[in-house]
Order: sequence, then C-alpha cells, then structure tokens
Amino acid sequence: MKQPLTCLALALSLLEVCLCAPRRENYDLTGETDWENIDLTNYGDLYDYDDLEPMIEVGTVAPPPNAQPVNQNVPPPETPPPALEEEVPLRPRTTTPPPRLDFAGPGLFGPQTGLGLPTCLLCVCISTSVYCDDVDLEYVPPLPKDTTYFYARFNKIKRVGGNDFLNLNKLKRIDLTGNHITELDEDAFLKLPALQELLLAENKIRSLPELPVTVRYIDARNNQLLSAGIRPEAFKGLTQLEFLYLSYNQLDFIPIPLPESLRSFHIQHNNIQTMHKETFCNHHDTTHQRRALEDIRLDGNPINLSHFPQAYFCLPRLPTGRMQ
Repeated sequence: MKQPLTCLALALSLLEVCLCAPRRENYDLTGETDWENIDLTNYGDLYDYDDLEPMIEVGTVAPPPNAQPVNQNVPPPETPPPALEEEVPLRPRTTTPPPRLDFAGPGLFGPQTGLGLPTCLLCVCISTSVYCDDVDLEYVPPLPKDTTYFYARFNKIKRVGGNDFLNLNKLKRIDLTGNHITELDEDAFLKLPALQELLLAENKIRSLPELPVTVRYIDARNNQLLSAGIRPEAFKGLTQLEFLYLSYNQLDFIPIPLPESLRSFHIQHNNIQTMHKETFCNHHDTTHQRRALEDIRLDGNPINLSHFPQAYFCLPRLPTGRMQ
C-alpha cells in the first residue's frame, strides 16, 4: 500500500506545480513562436510576485525629512532661480613691485625687459608694431626682430645706445616723443637700413647723431639743440628727406645744405639771426627752381627775412617770418 500512496502523492505534487505555472498562450514549443499575436497587455498578471518579496533589498539610506509621497497628478513645483553670488570686493592695489617672470628666450611674448617682464607683456604688441607708451620705461627695451613700428612715448628714457636697435632690419618708425633723453649715441640709428621716420620731440637733446640715408621724416621739436650739435652738412646726404622739424630749440643758424627732396622745413622759435644766400637756392644759377619746398617757417626768430631776398628767389612760396 505504501508504494501506490507514494506515487499518488508525487502525482498530486506535479499537478500542483503545473497549475501554479503561468499560462503560455500563443507559444509554440517547437521553436516557431507567433511573436506578432502575443498579448502583452496583462503581462504583469501572468506572474505571482508574492514569492519575490523576500528577495527585495531594503535600502539603508533614509528619505529626506521633508519627503512627500509622489502624486503623479500634481505638477512638480517650479525650480527657484539660483541665488545671486555675493560680490567679492576687488583687492586693493599695492605698491609692491610685480614678481619677476622668467620667460626663457624670445618665446611668444618677445625678449625680456629689465623689469623682469617680457617686452610684449609689459607693452602691447600688435602684429609687427610695439606700443610702450607711458609705462615708465627708463631705457629702450629689447624688441622682437621683426618689429616695424616702435612707440615709446611719455616714458623716462634718458639715453639711446648704439645697441638698443641692433639687428632690427625691418624697423621703419621710432617714436620717442616726451621722454627725458639727453644723450644719443653716434650710431644709435645709423645701423637701421629701413628707418624712415624718427620722432624725438619734447626731450632734452643737444645734438643729433648721424642718420641713415633712408630717413624721410625727422621731428626734433622742443629740445635743446645747438648749432654746434649738428654736424656740417648733416642733412646733405639724406636724399629722401621730406619733412624736417627743428622748431623750439637753440639753433643759431640754418643747417645747410638742405636736400632737394625736402618739402616741409620748420625752424621757428630758435635764435637764427642771419641767412646764407644759398640756404635754399643756387646763387650761381638764376634759373634754379625748388618746387618741392613749399612750407618754410622762420617765425619767432630774430631774423629779418627782407634782408635776404636772394636766399629764397627759387622757392614757390616765401618763408613765414618777419619781413620788416
């Protein structure tokens, strides 16, 4: 009797397992399942999830104290705008000098200056132009080799040495207006093969050095130039010179000869009392005409221009100055 009872109990257990299993509709156990006709609308009802409850792990992090149950019908609250950051006061300026920055070699910012700052960091470099206006320079800083235009106005430069512009073969314009220059080395500008414009106004210069033949524009107004500080025939070889401004100095006579290329010549407010008869014209050639030189200013000098008519008969216009 025990063996039939055992088989009966086993059969009932198998039947119970079969009855608890989910129904399989539209499944083909041969491997060819009709996937298009499977109904998944009640997919969650096909399984009994009660047996899975013990497998669910309970989190160890408690919810925030103000947490509320989620209600899908209630729209989420609007996110408040971010709070404005409190303004941080600017650090007051100090008189402590900036730390020395050691950039090796020319690099991106150009050569170094004596202040420990690369030239193009202390100044402003735009393309091949270097602007060092009003930065308290006491000397000409080392410049990048491709510098074409250099501006160092209103600084404290006192001297221009022979090596300050060394190997700057592209340099066309130098503007040192408004410095404290008292000394110019004799070869300060002579080794510049492309120099065209030299501006030295408002300094304390007493003499001019030799200049390259490429110069077209010279501005040395408001200095302390003496006639003894200009070499004999200093401007004769400057065959491209067009503008020469020497006003407000201490010159006793007009530096001659002046090149034929000259268009504008200002020498007003000096101490000129006399004029050579060949200052502007060739005394031996009465047909000589100097058409380019149309702007001459001699006003503010103690000279009476009416006493020297032979000095400017070849000019298209009379000089500006006292005629009585």
